Amino acid sequence: MKRIFNCVLLGILMAFSTETAFCQTSKWREIHKVKKKETIFGIARQYGITIQELVDANPEMNSPGYELKKDSYIAIPYPKKETTSPQPVETPVSVNRQETAVKKTRAKNAPIRLGVMLPLHNINGDGRRMVEYYRGILMACDSLKKMGISVDVHAWNTPDNEPVTPVLCEKAARECDLIIGPLYSKQMAQLSDFVKENDIRLVIPFSINAPQLQTNRNIFQVYQAPSALNEAMIEQFLKRFGDSHPVFIDCNDSTSTKGTFTAGLRRKLEAKGIAYTLTNLKSSEASFAKAFSTTKPNVVVLNTGRSPELNVATAKLNGLQATTPNVQITLFGYTEWLMYTKHQLDNFYKFNAYIPSTFHYTPLTSNTLRFQQKYRSNFHQDMMQSLPRFAITGFDHAMFFLQGFYRFGNDFTGAPGLLGYDPIQTPLRFERVGNGGMQNKTMVFVHYMPEHRMEVINF
Repeated sequence: MKRIFNCVLLGILMAFSTETAFCQTSKWREIHKVKKKETIFGIARQYGITIQELVDANPEMNSPGYELKKDSYIAIPYPKKETTSPQPVETPVSVNRQETAVKKTRAKNAPIRLGVMLPLHNINGDGRRMVEYYRGILMACDSLKKMGISVDVHAWNTPDNEPVTPVLCEKAARECDLIIGPLYSKQMAQLSDFVKENDIRLVIPFSINAPQLQTNRNIFQVYQAPSALNEAMIEQFLKRFGDSHPVFIDCNDSTSTKGTFTAGLRRKLEAKGIAYTLTNLKSSEASFAKAFSTTKPNVVVLNTGRSPELNVATAKLNGLQATTPNVQITLFGYTEWLMYTKHQLDNFYKFNAYIPSTFHYTPLTSNTLRFQQKYRSNFHQDMMQSLPRFAITGFDHAMFFLQGFYRFGNDFTGAPGLLGYDPIQTPLRFERVGNGGMQNKTMVFVHYMPEHRMEVINF
């Protein structure tokens, strides 16, 4: 149990410092909190290691002008004589072929062995986002520990410019029950072979190309392709607004990628014989008003997700309702609109907005507030201002998969109804892809109602 706690504590303390590079192996003996007047020489002697071993474990010590500061944390490695370096192999996925021929088993109540293989560094945006995501995973492990579920965490930094081969050679990697990663498509083929060979479940948390999902039953992919999301949005639009009058507003945004959705929707409407009208943000007020029905509810679709065009559109809609009060308007939006809620909330309520998304971040709910406070307490900073929040995504993913594995082992499929976990931000619902792995199928509407209430509708 102490080893498990140390692994989790190591991850949290390493994440405290954005200046400290994350370790690529799990060979740290413990974390040392620096006391006043301590020196690198004295700490190395205290733990029976060489100065070079200590510096190798803490690369920031090589930085010009580095100073050992009171209350900072440094990693203490095992002496080299106590560690065994993995032997190079030409094809790491073939390691332990005979051992893994028998299905992996785990003793009841034994710790779940979780591997995290992501770019965990402070070099670029990918690394910083994944550090925050990883912190969320560690917070989930802390919550699970209070529920009696122990997790042994091993984290590897797997950046874009380095091969994943050395990581897969490690014994700790082969012993994982679950692995979260990778972030980059070029690492996918090797990692897919590795988890299949070693009977490990793999969770791909973000948007990469993973054709291996079609044939590898060990894979869970959270990301959904834009084409699949567009199809789901069109299907739900037709179900919910089949009796409404669609109005498409051309926003003159040459950078927009929403044309795929709007063109697909218009084709479906035409195939069903549903009439719609087109207008433009630059149209005169009179011309703009002619696009709207006064006898049927109108559902308005913009062909951009950008904020400036949304501002103009809502201004024109407010003007229309001022001159024609009997016009009924519903806005059908895009996930990006969730970033504009602070400025557009009154308009979202007024125009009965439906915003499709794969997540929902609500900053003022009790669960979100508690998480934000705990994150600030643990890491002495706030989460990044991004949507979705990466730390909450990591927390939701870890809570979902670790509880699922704890209850069902390798039989966990992520299908709806298996768990009672209520996510803070990121609902998950998986379906099997042919004879391959499991694909997330979650989609929600964030619905802002005129009576100033909001609901999240799963579909």
